[in-house]
Amino acid sequence: MSRISVLGLGAMGSRMAARLLQAGHDVTVWNRSPEAAAPLVAQGARQAATPREAATGAAFVLAMLRDDEASRSVWLEGETGALGGMAAGSTALESSTLTPAWVRELGATAMARGVALLEAPVSGSRPQAEAGQLVVLAGGEAGVLARAMPVLGAIGGAVHHAGPLGAGAVLKLVTNALLGIQVAAYAELIPLIERQGMDPGAAVRILSQTSVFAPVAHYLAGSMVAGQFAPQFPVALIEKDFGYLLACDGAAEKLPASAAVRDVFRRAIEAGLGELNMTGAVQLHRRWARGEA
Repeated sequence: MSRISVLGLGAMGSRMAARLLQAGHDVTVWNRSPEAAAPLVAQGARQAATPREAATGAAFVLAMLRDDEASRSVWLEGETGALGGMAAGSTALESSTLTPAWVRELGATAMARGVALLEAPVSGSRPQAEAGQLVVLAGGEAGVLARAMPVLGAIGGAVHHAGPLGAGAVLKLVTNALLGIQVAAYAELIPLIERQGMDPGAAVRILSQTSVFAPVAHYLAGSMVAGQFAPQFPVALIEKDFGYLLACDGAAEKLPASAAVRDVFRRAIEAGLGELNMTGAVQLHRRWARGEA
């Protein structure tokens, strides 16, 4: 088994670390808010005070962070950055949802220090993370991916090699865009169903029997009908991901549908819905229907 460090213990990172512990790996954890590590320490993980301390002596260092800024800080910050603690020949695994440009920059910086970077963003949410059934969208050299398979196999039910560094980030952003487009569609159509005097639950059950109803729609539409918006993937995060997607080509006009959906999520944030689950965007349309700003 490998010595692995996990940086970032949010909803996904903590569950990924737990899977690695269950697989028998030697795990060290770090989180900006130290108290988040307590459940993992109780399961046998060691806790480090800084990313660099966590990375020292590790064969693999896996990060699951909020955005480019957090990733840059955790890997490269002054005396605390994880990359500074990694030995030549070790492997950095970046699972955060990031821009392709930053992934490539981080890869070049790591290579200059003798460290291999494999990007490993994942598709799936908390239940898949707990079950070790995430879909890993790997980017980087095939040899590095092969070396990392014992780690990725503990957290993922499927591991796909998307291509060179940056390819995983592109596929992850496309995946989230497809998800967000469905969220935005149901967010405006379910209130329409309600305004027409129909039972939205019954309507969704009928729609689920049609060929246009995707598997994830059960969760999306069900959350909106039930009014259950406990955050699994907050509005603020999916809006961030649409921003990253639009930045890929440097011109939002090339992606008009994605730009329009991002605007829906941005307006939801402005309306104070940013920390709700992404399906909470339906509340924006319900407010509009009532004539509220």
